[in-house]
Amino acid sequence: MSRLQKLAIGSIFIGALVFALKYAAYYLTGSIALYSDALESIINVVTAIAAFMAVRLSAAPADANHPYGHHKVEYFSAVLEGVLIIVAALMILREAYFGFFSPKMIDAPAQGLAVNALATIINGIWSWILIHRGRRLRSPAIVADGRHLLTDVFTSVGVLLGLVLVPITGWTWLDPVLAAFVALNILWSGWGLIKESIGGLMDEALPEATLSRVRELISCNAEGAIEAHDLRTRHAGKMTFIDFHLVVPGTMSVTDAHDICDRLERALKDEIEDALITIHVEPDNKAKHAGIVVL
Repeated sequence: MSRLQKLAIGSIFIGALVFALKYAAYYLTGSIALYSDALESIINVVTAIAAFMAVRLSAAPADANHPYGHHKVEYFSAVLEGVLIIVAALMILREAYFGFFSPKMIDAPAQGLAVNALATIINGIWSWILIHRGRRLRSPAIVADGRHLLTDVFTSVGVLLGLVLVPITGWTWLDPVLAAFVALNILWSGWGLIKESIGGLMDEALPEATLSRVRELISCNAEGAIEAHDLRTRHAGKMTFIDFHLVVPGTMSVTDAHDICDRLERALKDEIEDALITIHVEPDNKAKHAGIVVL
């Protein structure tokens, strides 16, 4: 079992534990805000299962029907997570609406808040692990899961701080208002996940800083060639696809041109892990004089 699959399975168990704790906090207090926090944790469990399935499917080797692999399936998981987050937010807004017009004092606030705080600490630690390791392993599904949990942590902290004021001030309306705040924050998080994942599905190019580094590596490691042009890049899960045209002297042998391509591939793969590089070699009469200059 790969490290990504282990992280995804860990998210399922952590999500179930956190949900149990947050629901216990809601059961103790009857707070709508804590109910909203618990409801979001159900979404965490569902999306963790989706992330595990996506990571497992994306690890499948290329086949006749998918010659470039199955890496993009992770983006579908992230889109699903975004949609589920939005659905949860709408359900929370509904509860907040009715709670605002029928507010009530929460019960056993100290015990309920303590249980919710424990769940929040667990979520915070696990979200940091997912984001840190997901970025290192270049998994959009794992990073998306971690970011969602981090959003959950921030909203939980806000809810806890706000609910401390309810028994002190007697402001019962603060409970549904905090729930509405959680819902709006969740909506923003869900939209961000969907937008980022759609970018991956639409084959967005690498960030400009990375593109500049790719151009620099080509320029410094293509000695013997004339120029490179028509550089194209895209992401698909943890894979990075790079392709470009390399112009060489028309009299150069195939062996020498191949050696240049090997040197370029080594340099790019040393910089960008899991890169798939395609180089189209052309004779000097195909030069465009508007690409990457070879140093």
